[in-house]
Amino acid sequence: MKTVKIYEADPWLQPYSAAIDARHERILNDRRRLCGDGRVSDAANNHLFYGLHETGDGWVIREWAPNASRVYLIGDFNNWKKTPAYALKPIGSGNWELELPGTFLHHGDLFKLWIEWPGGGAERLPAYAVRVVQDPESKVFCAQVWNPEPYVWKSRRPSRRAHPLIYECHIGMSSEEEKVAGFEEFRRNVLPRVHRLGYNVLQIMALQEHPYYGSFGYQVSNMFALSSRFGTPEEFKALVDDAHSKGIAVIMDIVHSHMVKNEAEGLSLFDGRDDLYFYKGAQGHHPAWDSRCFDYGKDETRYFLLSNCKYWMEEYHLDGFRFDGVTSMLYWDHGLGRDFGDYSLYFDCGVDENAVSYLALANMLIHELNPNAITIAEDMSGMPGLAAPFKAGGVGFDFRMAMGIADHWIKWIKEKPDECWNVGEIWWELTNKRADESTVSYAECHDQALVGDKTIIFRLVDKEMYWSMDKGSSNLAVDRGVALHKMIRLVTAATCGGGYLNFMGNEFGHPEWIDFPREGNGWSFKYARRQWSLADNPDLRYGGLCRFDAAMVHYIARERILSDPPELLLANEGDQVLIFRRKNTIFALNFNPVSSFDNYGVVASEGTYRTEFSSDDAEFGGFGRLQDGDLHITLDDGRLYLYLPSRCAVVLKKI
Repeated sequence: MKTVKIYEADPWLQPYSAAIDARHERILNDRRRLCGDGRVSDAANNHLFYGLHETGDGWVIREWAPNASRVYLIGDFNNWKKTPAYALKPIGSGNWELELPGTFLHHGDLFKLWIEWPGGGAERLPAYAVRVVQDPESKVFCAQVWNPEPYVWKSRRPSRRAHPLIYECHIGMSSEEEKVAGFEEFRRNVLPRVHRLGYNVLQIMALQEHPYYGSFGYQVSNMFALSSRFGTPEEFKALVDDAHSKGIAVIMDIVHSHMVKNEAEGLSLFDGRDDLYFYKGAQGHHPAWDSRCFDYGKDETRYFLLSNCKYWMEEYHLDGFRFDGVTSMLYWDHGLGRDFGDYSLYFDCGVDENAVSYLALANMLIHELNPNAITIAEDMSGMPGLAAPFKAGGVGFDFRMAMGIADHWIKWIKEKPDECWNVGEIWWELTNKRADESTVSYAECHDQALVGDKTIIFRLVDKEMYWSMDKGSSNLAVDRGVALHKMIRLVTAATCGGGYLNFMGNEFGHPEWIDFPREGNGWSFKYARRQWSLADNPDLRYGGLCRFDAAMVHYIARERILSDPPELLLANEGDQVLIFRRKNTIFALNFNPVSSFDNYGVVASEGTYRTEFSSDDAEFGGFGRLQDGDLHITLDDGRLYLYLPSRCAVVLKKI
């Protein structure tokens, strides 16, 4: 079958066909240079050469530091002294190596490198360190020898997730206690919740080691090190293994868009050189994030990052990645201040083609290692082809984040009372996606929950959440917020472009914001946790929201409704009624805050439809104005007639 190029499917891209073909050929040339005629995954093995490794009778450590004049291994084993016995030797091409007998290093030993260069020298953490720990008193980070008994995997990886239902989570803030939670605690207490809710993909943030906990894991210092603040590698493997046993795929937020500028923990001035892994001069420093920017055109950097993808997949059996900050990678100005209203911006000299090439190579590697892997691009620019197959002229991501949807929900809630919401506009913004690319939709992710912003439920209910979320209270603001929270999530999930995402706790309307411990809040954990007891308390209304989310997610998965595109049946802006079909299901939503409609007619295919559930069901905190199981039959005029209560969504299945 002939491959359809992205500019053949989209006439708006036709003027840029030459640029798209040139980009495709550039990527192929980069692949040939890095891999020859072989697979990308076979060429990306830096993690097997560099770093600390046990050999048959001892240890070997290797590091790339071309500007270094001397390199020493220092640690517990030699009282942190530079001694000849622990001096690495140059072996060519900027590489340094030290072999040691087995008695010199032991599991748990702390170590660093001391690197000297013309005019200076300093302690450094190895670039390929796989275990980094922080001293609780001095706050200093050190690499650690990690050589336990190998973990024995018990469960197979899940099958392909063509339509991922993603539960985005952060391990550290997953406990109700005011502390940093760990992998084992999450496995025991939170993973069963995710399973009950019906999500089939767990997306975990902040896994790569980062010096500042409050960065949400996005200021990474050690690319290959699992953050030790959450536990051991074996505990994380047990979490992944347990998720797989429940049929849940596990992907991670991987940060290849930038790196922390810290010299003691990261790679900045690693061997005294400013541009070892990063761009030279100002281009190597991110103006908004105060961090370092990788040189994606340098082969050593590409091997480093590609090997990083391979390491996480092989070592921890991960099922894919959500690539953070892709917009920042794609453009020399990081997309700052741009509105991307012109297609030419995606193909002009403002694009860092080195980064485009790296992302395409990374997708090749990931899917070579696991054809069922999931890759998601977090891109705000809307670059065409990002989530299109490489053969078609794309970059090869499986999905892109539909980031504008959450922004529109915030805009609608902030700027208009819901009696002024336009259902035609809602439909357009929820479904206006590239037909040749799959997207992950969400009403809100972790971004909307951060301090300084508000979650959807907090925007809708605000201070009344503190006083009136018990079932005994009668409060119009709470009634409105609870009703719209369910409707917003259902319409977002049911119109998604292939995948849906929810952030941990938002399924039950977690109150307030997320604020990590920092100097400005007295290093408090009060807002860096999840209050699961709110959803479990039968006297509060959070449980109804949680049960609705579970019903919605289970139904979407069970009926496989995402395998067909949504089809608009009716968008009555005067009544504020939106009705659409997806596969065997009709979704009817009445956003009108005051008017209920009896015998509301909509043209539908001939047949009998059963009410599966509605957002107004009493078990979901509604008023119980509809009856599950009710049957509706299309009449001779080709219409289905429904009762649509105000602020209510109804799900009907054709039987």
